[in-house]
Amino acid sequence: MRVLVATAVPVERDAVARAFLEQRGAEVSSPGVTLHRLPGGFDLLAAGVGPALAAASTAAALTAAALDGAPYGLVVSAGIGGGFAPDAPVGSLVVADEITAADLGAETADGFLPVTDLGFGTVTHRPPAGLAAAVAAATGARPGTVLTGSTVTGTAERAALLRARHPRALAEAMEGFGVAEAAAAHGVPVLELRAVSNPVGPRDRAAWRIGDALGALTDAFGKLAPVLTSWNRHDD
Repeated sequence: MRVLVATAVPVERDAVARAFLEQRGAEVSSPGVTLHRLPGGFDLLAAGVGPALAAASTAAALTAAALDGAPYGLVVSAGIGGGFAPDAPVGSLVVADEITAADLGAETADGFLPVTDLGFGTVTHRPPAGLAAAVAAATGARPGTVLTGSTVTGTAERAALLRARHPRALAEAMEGFGVAEAAAAHGVPVLELRAVSNPVGPRDRAAWRIGDALGALTDAFGKLAPVLTSWNRHDD
């Protein structure tokens, strides 16, 4: 099975690639995207920051693969992100059992309404339950909701508001929902894995542990690769 791993930025893509140090990859260009192709069926994509660009880049990669007659069997949104304390501390891993757009909707006098309450679209994608459980078992990742936002949280008040709206939320990032929308449009299952680099809340750069989170991402993919390549969607 071919697997597309979409990160936001090259440093996250390279962290994933380090899990495959014994395998030399090659750069492969398609219209709109450049992939880092590894033996064994893994393509790595730095898809860009935010849900819109991540969706566009992922869709371009999925379309190119389908036109080449070699479609992907799974898409993984991966990278670092914020964790909701105390359930997802810095350095921990989170695997999404729900990928939810936290800010897709409308503000009203009575509060926020998700776009589904307005009669449109979707706000949540659910990865295959068996696969998410297998990833959690292999990596020690905590399963829960991963929120996607176009604007990352920067205050304690916003963090508390998001947690009240989404009690199962463990992490926040900017690309997962966009990647999931592209995957859904192609009928391909999606997974999201985040290594926690900072607490969700006030922006305190001194408290960020980006290097540690990138290291955790590398370690996770070292354990994860055989789980992903052996997974059969028809068994889930």
